[in-house]
Amino acid sequence: MRIANDPADLFRHVSAEKAVFYRCIMDVFAAAKRQYRLQLRPDEVLAEAQWPNKPPRIEDVNTALAQLTEWGNLESHPDTARVSSLSDFYRARFLYRLSQGGEAVESALATFVLTLQRRAELQTVALEDIASRLQALQALAQATQPDVAKIHETLRDLVRVFEGLAENAQAFMAGVARSIELQQAEAEAVANYKKRLIDYLERFMGDLVRRSDTIARLILALEPDVEALLGQVAERESRDTAPGGAQDQAEARKGYLRAWRERWKGLRGWFLTTGHEPPQAELLRARARSAIPQLLAAIAALNERRSGRSDRSADFRLLAGWFAACADDGEAHRLARAAFALNPARHFSLNASADAELPASTSWADAPPLQIHPRLREYGEAAPRGPLPRVRDRAEERAFLALQLAEESQQVEAARRRLATSRPARLSDLGELDKHAFGLFLGLLGETLAEQAGPETPVQRQTSDGLLHIHLKPLAPDSRATIDTPHGVFAGRDHLITITPLQDGR
Repeated sequence: MRIANDPADLFRHVSAEKAVFYRCIMDVFAAAKRQYRLQLRPDEVLAEAQWPNKPPRIEDVNTALAQLTEWGNLESHPDTARVSSLSDFYRARFLYRLSQGGEAVESALATFVLTLQRRAELQTVALEDIASRLQALQALAQATQPDVAKIHETLRDLVRVFEGLAENAQAFMAGVARSIELQQAEAEAVANYKKRLIDYLERFMGDLVRRSDTIARLILALEPDVEALLGQVAERESRDTAPGGAQDQAEARKGYLRAWRERWKGLRGWFLTTGHEPPQAELLRARARSAIPQLLAAIAALNERRSGRSDRSADFRLLAGWFAACADDGEAHRLARAAFALNPARHFSLNASADAELPASTSWADAPPLQIHPRLREYGEAAPRGPLPRVRDRAEERAFLALQLAEESQQVEAARRRLATSRPARLSDLGELDKHAFGLFLGLLGETLAEQAGPETPVQRQTSDGLLHIHLKPLAPDSRATIDTPHGVFAGRDHLITITPLQDGR
């Protein structure tokens, strides 16, 4: 088997002068590989290729096949099956097939194209598939005689579906707003896209909330048996390990078991809380919710830009209304001087040397024209002329700001110690809070309630700065809590709150 001296030669056909011609030939061999065909003759390549124009000559195909063989994308073997005479035997006839490097290049190009064409999707079908696979795995775990082959097959399907869900969710979270496309789109297209996206997100979030609880319950039900299931699957996979000693076999089993544990941990972390970290499904749901305000903000920016376009006729109509509203001629004259720049021109410092010779009473209409720098037209500002101003010593101001920051940090830390006791407490028992403690309390309460699924549902989350963990549990609907603050009385339904400080943000 021939291997290219330089692996870069395998990609030369992509950028060569006849790149389209070479790609047509390589597409035929890639299709033959998918159809389990081992080798092709030049006339078969000529007949099966999708040529952009009329089919080329067989001589051109032979030349291209020889060039691809030289680069290492193909392998050639003498074709003796069609020999019917001695002259045919001495005539060069070859069979071609993909080389190992050519297969790698075709796989890489196919993956590259699929990655570019893939769109981020929120897969509700994947949630249903995950739930069904977990139910099947639960039934297999409860069987008297475990079917290891079935368990292995179910786990493989579960991992494949979950990986697709996670990859698409990650791509969605990376850029769902599509702000660039929205800013360049037409108003009707933006409105249609807004409606489709909001409907899409509402459908996904409803399905995610409904199925996440079911999946979480199935995972918890499998927890007592999952270690044994993973061990059986790892044992089955280790049978295919290359021949070796007993220690090699044991190491292979440990490696397979470690990999399956890691996959199960990733699946569990998606739907169940891990330590103080919320489930990844909740983060995805929060990101999907935030996509709607982002979309509305992009639409608002688009409307502002559209409404901010210069319209001279509208300006003149508005100016005519102002003139009509003037009380007397003197007020109208003042408006005319301001509107049409009839005031003295010496204050305008773009042409300082020319303006210095003009009397102070010279109007814009009588003054010579000004030379406007292109930067002023484009950016609305021009770099001032003259020497740069001296650098001011702001050491005193910086010291004052540092003192203020230190005082605020101490006050915030005192408020954090006041609230973060790591013990459950009723809101009605918090007593009076000073300004800083109340500000911290409102921030924590707002972050926590934003994650609450319903008014009767307990909620827990880690603060955005990673310093505190909050657990909030609603009490009876008729309970009442009041907190005295310097700004007044804060009142509402009573809750049981636990604020725990985290070490190093963990």
